[in-house]
Amino acid sequence: MALHLAYRWAKRIAVTLLGGTVVLIGVAMLVLPGPALVVIPAGLAILGLEYAWARAWLARVKAKGSELARAAVNGLKSGNGG
Repeated sequence: MALHLAYRWAKRIAVTLLGGTVVLIGVAMLVLPGPALVVIPAGLAILGLEYAWARAWLARVKAKGSELARAAVNGLKSGNGG
C-alpha cells in the first residue's frame, strides 16, 4: 500500500514538473521565436494526465482554436483576400 502511494505521488510530481516546464517554455515562446501555440497545449495535455483543471483549459483552447480555424476558412472562402 505504501509503495503504491509513493508511486502515485512520484508520478504526480513528475507530471507536474514536466507539464509545467513545457507550459512555461510555451509561454516564453510567445515573445521568443518558437511554436508557442503548439507547445502550450502540449504542456496542458501533459498536466491533464493528473489535473482536471488542465483538461478543462485544454478543452477551452481546443474550442477556441477550432473557432479561429473556422473563421479563417470562412474568410478565405468569402474572397476578401484582395
